[in-house]
Amino acid sequence: MNKERQTQIFIALVLSALLFAGGFLVGENRSKSRVPVSVINATSTEVLDLAPFWTAWTLLEEKFAGVSSTTLPITNKEKLWGAISGLTSSYGDPYTEFFPPAETQMFEEEISGSFGGVGMEIGIANGVLTVIAPLKGTPAEGAGVRAGDKIVQIDDKPALKLSTDEAIQLIRGESGTSVSITFAREGISEPIVKTIVRAPIEIPTVATKLLSEGVFVIELYNFSAVSPNLFRASLREFVESGADKLVLDLRNNPGGYLEAALDMASWFLPTGKVVVTEDFGEKQDARIYRSKGYDVFNENLKMAILVNQGSASASEILAGALREYGKAVLIGEQTFGKGSVQELVPVTPDTSLKVTVAHWLTPNGNSISEGGLKPDIEIKLTPENTKNGADPILDAATEYLTK
Repeated sequence: MNKERQTQIFIALVLSALLFAGGFLVGENRSKSRVPVSVINATSTEVLDLAPFWTAWTLLEEKFAGVSSTTLPITNKEKLWGAISGLTSSYGDPYTEFFPPAETQMFEEEISGSFGGVGMEIGIANGVLTVIAPLKGTPAEGAGVRAGDKIVQIDDKPALKLSTDEAIQLIRGESGTSVSITFAREGISEPIVKTIVRAPIEIPTVATKLLSEGVFVIELYNFSAVSPNLFRASLREFVESGADKLVLDLRNNPGGYLEAALDMASWFLPTGKVVVTEDFGEKQDARIYRSKGYDVFNENLKMAILVNQGSASASEILAGALREYGKAVLIGEQTFGKGSVQELVPVTPDTSLKVTVAHWLTPNGNSISEGGLKPDIEIKLTPENTKNGADPILDAATEYLTK
């Protein structure tokens, strides 16, 4: 994978964007203002009459009255951004979105790895804004936000019709200020309202520990550009510890770079083994990503991977591959099911479009998008079994590896 593509492909952070494949050919009929009134889609012979669009534009120009005399006028650029946003949303894919200038700047801050906010990854699940995962050591985690929580309201704004990026824009703000978020949680009838103080968010990557039972645990919080090197160092720690039982904790890991997942899988798989397939449908041939073949562990390795509703995209790719090759068992809860590939494309110097271009398939050809990964050993979390900080999922993994 070349560096540019590596930078542009993200599988966790809700990216999506590509302009119409092949573009549009402008028809011969034009209005007096030199604006095209019909176009021919380059991928079909259908002629689309754009006259209704320009009629609506003109009617709004003539008739729209602001809420008050102080309502700011809408610029033509803002109208254009709104039109592109509407076109994008017509595809019905929550991960395909247009970024006007403000949202583009916000996204660039996000992928830099440091920003101000509450520290939770969110996405759309079953049409509802949902917490994919609270990030380790952030205000959201400290406030008790959980993976799977549904976002009902942000301050005084209902969240039902908000896109992911609109919600992020409302949640983020200056460090030290607070935001009130109303959640709905499965099993609890009343809404949960949490007032969370924003803080600078530094996205953590990895932590390790050796349990008294001789089980070595690697907690991986995301798949960033630095994750492969940190993961390699963690594996070195594991080998030097003398343990032969490994737990890879991918709970609340929302994903990140594909290249990081490929590199990590390569420590356990021979050269050439399929890690994941990028399925473009009928647009182009599938792209297969294979192990680099570091393959340093023998059959004596006992390995479990911990997953939950917050394990998404790159986490699902890594977990799915190692499970299907018999390298590890999955323990915990069903994963999020973020198995689509998004590409970011600039539209203008200060706007961008992101679009779902493909879907991830496991080595056995299973679509990650269709329900995520079901664990081999499923653990249901309850108020009783998580009392006083108990971790029944890690306990189950320890029991499995030591029995």
